[in-house]
Amino acid sequence: MSDSRDELQAYTVRLELVDRPGELLRALEPIADNGGNLLSIFHERGNLTPRGHIPVEVDLEAAPDRFEGIVDALRAEGINVIQAGAEVYAEEVTVLLIGHLVRTDLSDTLDRIEDSIDSSVEDFALSAPENTDGKSSARLRLATQSGETDAALATIRSIAAEKDFRVVEPLTAGGGA
Repeated sequence: MSDSRDELQAYTVRLELVDRPGELLRALEPIADNGGNLLSIFHERGNLTPRGHIPVEVDLEAAPDRFEGIVDALRAEGINVIQAGAEVYAEEVTVLLIGHLVRTDLSDTLDRIEDSIDSSVEDFALSAPENTDGKSSARLRLATQSGETDAALATIRSIAAEKDFRVVEPLTAGGGA
């Protein structure tokens, strides 16, 4: 088996990083540690995600048998991988959450949704009263991998039940008007 560069393939990994010193380095270490060679990094500091994080696109080359290990290592380090190579979120679902979203730690809710399922919060809008005593509502648009929408909705239902939120889900296919 040779180590020629012809065996390497180019991949793109799209990440979502917290805006803290050292986060970019923390995300790059698993790539290097698992045999990835950096080609370019596009750090979109002026363009925050709905959760207030920084999108980062990393182009790298690696042997095909090492790429999955790189993605697994990133996730093991707690790095939010939005897209990895051909692994692109193919389905979207929008839900509404209603309840004491702010008082029950909205960041925790969003983190748990993304950590529990293989999805990404693509868009988020909050409508809240002037104080945290009233109920608020949030619209979440999630991107999921093909065939994972039902699992995403089940996770949201579970978190909502625990936090006493009401979930307004989209109509599913086959529902008549």
